[in-house]
Amino acid sequence: MSDTNSKPTLPDHLSGNSRSPYFVEECFEHPIGIRLNGKERTDVEEYCISEGWVKIPSPRAKDRYGNPMLITLKGEVEAFYK
Repeated sequence: MSDTNSKPTLPDHLSGNSRSPYFVEECFEHPIGIRLNGKERTDVEEYCISEGWVKIPSPRAKDRYGNPMLITLKGEVEAFYK
């Protein structure tokens, strides 16, 4: 018997950008939650648990390709499946 509902373990460093080397497609088949300093964030683009940071898109600033600039927030990071 194989468990079809098994979820892969979340890596220490994960990115939502498919061009990033830290993008793991299998993890995004299930909804992921991120807590920063005990508060759940819904706008996280990338995180690193061991270094204690998350990156969120800037509301206004864009890079030269039209993508939102990412702002780094530091603190205690916890990743989980919803």
